Amino acid sequence: MRTQRESQRGSWADRKARRLKQGEIKKGVHMMRAAIFTIDTGAYKAKAESAAASALKRLLEQVGFEVKAVGVLPQNREIVAEVMTRLADSESVELILTTGAAGYLDDDIAPDALCDVAERRLPGIPEALRAYNLRYSKKAMMDRMDAGIRKQTLLMNLPESAKTAKEDMEYILTEIVQVVENISL
Repeated sequence: MRTQRESQRGSWADRKARRLKQGEIKKGVHMMRAAIFTIDTGAYKAKAESAAASALKRLLEQVGFEVKAVGVLPQNREIVAEVMTRLADSESVELILTTGAAGYLDDDIAPDALCDVAERRLPGIPEALRAYNLRYSKKAMMDRMDAGIRKQTLLMNLPESAKTAKEDMEYILTEIVQVVENISL
């Protein structure tokens, strides 16, 4: 009798074989695509670049992601949700990361926008990151980062700090790549 995990592997293998046969992916090659947005109204108005987004872009490119978009968005729940929805529904990326606006203040809207868009939530990701970050600062317990899936796109909130966002992504990178590979087949 096959376990649930073996059944999932079988369905993953079946999807990959089907996509290979249809020519959607080349054997041994799957370029994963990502978009990174910093949520910060001040930086948006100043047309400033984001250190966190730059650090995440370098990291993702090192592991085989093609970063299709890097930008700064205002702290507006509807705008952030619309951008994530458009990218996920068009299947132009398999991973959308946001940095910043994930705290407890009124204008920290990134987790709310993600929840508006996600069809399925992945609470284990932010739980793991909060536990990891608590080793360094008790302030991590006030973080409201979230994660979820819409269509075949993984959505994640990360902290505003370039150092913390990069360290968090490095901590869970193997699992994130696995999720992106599996949901995009």
